[in-house]
Amino acid sequence: MDAALQLEEIQNFKGKYPKQLWALFFSEMWERFCFYGMRGMLSYFMVDQLLMSDKVANLQYGATQAFVYAFTFIGGLFADKILGFRKSLFWGGILMITGSVLLAIDPTNFFFVGITFNIIGTGFFKPNISSMVGLLYKENDVRRDAGFLLFYSGINIGAFVGGYIIAIGKGSMFSDYIPVALRWNVAFGASAVAMTISLLTFIRTKRSLGPIGLSPLLHLPVKKQRIYEYAVYLGALAIVPLIIMMVSNTTYTDYFMFTIGPFSVLYFMYEMTKNNAAENKKLIAAFIFILFSVVFWAIFEQAGGSLSLFAKDNVGNNLVGMTVDQNGINNSINALFVILFAPLVGLLFIFLSKRKLEPNTTLKFGLGFLFLGLAFFTFYALRFTADESGKGSLNLFATAYFVVTFGELFLSPIGLSIMTKLAPIRMQGFMMGLWFLASAYGQYVAGLFGASISPSESASGIEKMNVYTAGYYDFAWYAAIAGLLLIACYPLLKKLMQEVK
Repeated sequence: MDAALQLEEIQNFKGKYPKQLWALFFSEMWERFCFYGMRGMLSYFMVDQLLMSDKVANLQYGATQAFVYAFTFIGGLFADKILGFRKSLFWGGILMITGSVLLAIDPTNFFFVGITFNIIGTGFFKPNISSMVGLLYKENDVRRDAGFLLFYSGINIGAFVGGYIIAIGKGSMFSDYIPVALRWNVAFGASAVAMTISLLTFIRTKRSLGPIGLSPLLHLPVKKQRIYEYAVYLGALAIVPLIIMMVSNTTYTDYFMFTIGPFSVLYFMYEMTKNNAAENKKLIAAFIFILFSVVFWAIFEQAGGSLSLFAKDNVGNNLVGMTVDQNGINNSINALFVILFAPLVGLLFIFLSKRKLEPNTTLKFGLGFLFLGLAFFTFYALRFTADESGKGSLNLFATAYFVVTFGELFLSPIGLSIMTKLAPIRMQGFMMGLWFLASAYGQYVAGLFGASISPSESASGIEKMNVYTAGYYDFAWYAAIAGLLLIACYPLLKKLMQEVK
């Protein structure tokens, strides 16, 4: 069957979701188990096993996560120009499995090597599976946002289960079955198993995608295609030592972040010279959303940095009468709330759209920031529940994450969706990578924010509580102001986005 006809058949699906979405859903779910399992362990592992201070661990966490998301920009670029989404995703999966296996073998000595393979692998995997979701829909299909919200549920099922892996490393789960010396090995090994399942899921179901995600070089002789592809694979392996050096020394991270941002903006401007005026207006709108998202992620991503350490020292372990691991809750409960509410929010958007009442993208983004601000005011309020040792209520801590969830749902999957709406087809991978590059800067700033509010090592529990929550109070105001400013930009964004809602 002709590729154009195959694509049309996929996009003319009946009902609320295309069947191919489920294949991508499950592949992404297991990849996110690997990613969020790793993310949730980083700060704690660095303090507990590598004996870093809270401040250094926050900076290191921010640097590591910044590289993860910065490489999605590079991975999206190579997918657009050489590999295509499918081969890029497969190669990324292989690298992530390698990194997770290395960490499972010796998490202490192979820490930065394993993390580096996961960084590069995520760069090839993450932006391209999201781009394939966008291509399941026609240009003006009102069901797209709902599709991304369902896809986002898959992300968070993986995040929920993977986020609790830290309990294995800490010894608060399966401690009777796993020897103390092997707990962290098993925890990191679980990520390797999850990533293997993700890759096998994609391989088994990729035929249903028709022409979606194939190499852009199919018009070239096979031999020439292979030369370009192998050059990308070898290049990815060749930079491993360089990335290890930069990830392990946050000074080099600064240099990298000061370079990749200006380069990406210049390349973005170069690509705009190939477009017409209408396309460029949409890209400018996309870029404005990308800039605002940096602020969102800088605050939101305290979850893996300062909030992880805050939970360790300043949050109790009683949740509605049950004794639980507070770090497991920190890593997982947001994902659980997303799983429960993302499909409902998506169906709500479809319901409102049919009645011409669905809020536009700008308002969704603005509300996302306002929910984020309210959540951090709630984190601040933990100081009023602290006992004499400086431990606050886990119930209120979980409530804050409940509010965070709606901030995330109104911004993150909507951001993925709007990038596919506003970008020309030939720039889909690049713009998705640019969206994740904004996350990289958000992660980078999150590390700086977290380090700026880190209490001294000698601080008492009450002093730590007061220092951290004072920082969260400031972050709450940053989020609220950004949300109101974005909503005020609606007339400008409406003009730039043209027919896109």
